[in-house]
Amino acid sequence: MSLHDRIESLKAKHADLETALESQTRSLNPDNSQIKDLKRRKLRIKDELSTIGASAH
Repeated sequence: MSLHDRIESLKAKHADLETALESQTRSLNPDNSQIKDLKRRKLRIKDELSTIGASAH
């Protein structure tokens, strides 16, 4: 997998997690533990994207 493909994959996963997070927070009975997990996973991806971006320069 090329670096470009990896970045695009991470961005897609981040967007999917954002969609899931929005859905969960709009729910009538949101699951706080799931919200916390989604946020943690999004942050992990964001950190990885930042690391990739920093090493590319």
